[in-house]
Amino acid sequence: MVHRQGDVADLVAGVDVATSDVRVAVSDGDGHVRAFTTTSLPAPSRPRSGWSEQDPAVWWPGVVKALRQATDALDDGDGRIVSVCVSATSGTVMLAGADGGPIGPALMYDDQRASAEAERAQEAAASRWESLGLRISASFGLPKWAWLLSQAGEAGDAGKVRWAWHVSDLVICRLTGADVTTDTSHALKSGYDPLRREWAGEAMDALGIPAEVLPEVRAPTTRVGTVSSEAASSTGLPAGCEVRLAMTDSCASQVAAGADQPGRFVSVLGTTLAVKGVTTELVRDPTGAVYSHWHPDGWWLPGGASNTGGAALKEHYGDTDLAALDRRASEHGPAGFVCYPLLGSGERFPFVQPDAEGFREGSPDDDVDAYRAMLEGVAFLERLGLAHLAALGAGLDPPLAVAGTASRSPAWNAIRATTLGVPLVVPARADTSFGACVLAAVGSIHENLADAARAMVHVEDHVEPVEDEREGLERNYERFVDALDDRGWLEPRLRGAAFTEVGGAER
Repeated sequence: MVHRQGDVADLVAGVDVATSDVRVAVSDGDGHVRAFTTTSLPAPSRPRSGWSEQDPAVWWPGVVKALRQATDALDDGDGRIVSVCVSATSGTVMLAGADGGPIGPALMYDDQRASAEAERAQEAAASRWESLGLRISASFGLPKWAWLLSQAGEAGDAGKVRWAWHVSDLVICRLTGADVTTDTSHALKSGYDPLRREWAGEAMDALGIPAEVLPEVRAPTTRVGTVSSEAASSTGLPAGCEVRLAMTDSCASQVAAGADQPGRFVSVLGTTLAVKGVTTELVRDPTGAVYSHWHPDGWWLPGGASNTGGAALKEHYGDTDLAALDRRASEHGPAGFVCYPLLGSGERFPFVQPDAEGFREGSPDDDVDAYRAMLEGVAFLERLGLAHLAALGAGLDPPLAVAGTASRSPAWNAIRATTLGVPLVVPARADTSFGACVLAAVGSIHENLADAARAMVHVEDHVEPVEDEREGLERNYERFVDALDDRGWLEPRLRGAAFTEVGGAER
């Protein structure tokens, strides 16, 4: 699908390589989107419980198709694309040869197979991780790189490995035709230390990851090359168009939502849920559920990403008319049972539990009740996550900005606002591809990120809590927290924080 509006001379393109599709937005410097396209990717495979992988060879063709559709949708008078950024999912990694060709599968953000490697990495650099407020888990890119390298060695392919990459790195290599520089955001979960501006060498040594396979790391918005003539021919981007570094999908969505000042938070609800905010100081979480990216303006971006989110709706309802279910869910009121709609196994935010599995406490009355309970379950995780952040000193200054494709659901937004007890603001364009546009505009159209966000981000809607549903949702939230606690998934600190206001005060 394609959307266009307005006219201006200088344009920027943002690419989002998501789990199931590639999305491209083309915007002017005022935030008016001239073209938006999507093209689907094959779904990740799950060969074993806790495993999730995808063929990296599908990413570049998907990007080419989406970019070509976007550039073809522009009229001659729309202007010229001067810069492009690429965002992707945090924690999805791969290996590549000298020619940039993939070696083996990519391990996805929710893959849990590298638990032993995660433990070794944690032990090898424990003091470093403590100073960063990180706890290395199997979902991180760092232990996955070690697992992939071990498998390459067993297959006799170790000598072929030239690069350890993130999704965005492969795409940037194809765009520029040059060696890749990655960004601090995508590199954080892969062992990059944003405090000391270096890879964690002691962890790399312990895991057998050679320094020479690691890309150079620079700050988001940095210009790292230009679009080659070959890439221009296939994508429709102008040859010589700047290629700038972006941030991970949830961080880019945070930028798109305007959460760019200390105390501002955004909750990104797409395939999964990610909650991120801005603080002046680094936030440290001993449980490992919260981690902090580095902000290009020198602040910190604490938050966490769940394995739960909108993917559950797609899995359970497929091609069902969700808009109709949404309307009925708004009229239904609080669900008659409690649901934790986790697909697969393993959770990473707001609690870390590799063996967590979805559950139902009770049974639905009908399809609408079942649908409503799924929406509530994700909202309950969102509240638990924000309460956890507040307890760590990263309190929300309301309203909460919401982003992601699922934040277009009126029923879900009303449930979230009521569950959280704070109003929501819905930015006009808060998806990752638009966030990548904002990042691409820094240095090419606008002087800095604050200026770019101020000029390009616009609020579309406000959502207030529904007072008539507050009591029923509070009861369901209590049941939800109790069910998590009964399974032993909540550490005492998180159980104690569960009923604080998201701004930090007792509820």
